[in-house]
Amino acid sequence: MGLIREIFKKAKDEGRRVLTEFESKGVIREYGIPTTVGMLATTSDEAVRIASEIGFPVALKISSPEITHKTNVEGVRLGVKNTEEVRDTFNEVIANVKKHKPNIKIQGVLVQNMAVQGVEVIVGSIRDPQFGSVIMFGLGGVFVEFLKDVSFRLPPITRKEALEMISEVRGYALLQGVRGAKPADIDAVADILEKTSKMVVELPEIFEMEMNPIFVYEKGALAVDARIVLQTS
Repeated sequence: MGLIREIFKKAKDEGRRVLTEFESKGVIREYGIPTTVGMLATTSDEAVRIASEIGFPVALKISSPEITHKTNVEGVRLGVKNTEEVRDTFNEVIANVKKHKPNIKIQGVLVQNMAVQGVEVIVGSIRDPQFGSVIMFGLGGVFVEFLKDVSFRLPPITRKEALEMISEVRGYALLQGVRGAKPADIDAVADILEKTSKMVVELPEIFEMEMNPIFVYEKGALAVDARIVLQTS
């Protein structure tokens, strides 16, 4: 819990509520939720060193507490293949973001491993003033954006409740395997739901959190992006 307290204190000292992706992943990893591996680079040389340690290809993402949707400011590049591309992409991402938001505070660029595509799901939580936190699960892509195909529970939740949440969404068949695809690891998703439930119960500072997307594989699942918003007080 020491790392989590450091992250929360840093955000509070800087007068902000929104954690960066790098910070948010640091919190959820403390609860045993698997994420992509990445480090924050503040120079192109650092980005090259980190990418070389992680192994190519890599993804580069802008890190700023003022940016929620990184793609809207051209702040994401995927599949960067070598050191020269990393150096050029680092500078390109910074320039893109400054073009869209000239006065924005940039912490650096997150360099992380490229995740293999899986079935996309979303796990999140929002804290209601009357009822407390609510846990949400949904399939990714059009299922959550347009069909609002999600399920909810009040934490703490049991494994049985987590599995019920997963089976309730209309897109559940995608996780079971369709058109010859192998079934996805539903138990891994249930495990993430349980750990998310434990996290929001134990950390009342969290007002809102979302892992989107989580890639679910035949075995295992991986949070590719994460966002946490803290309470105002």
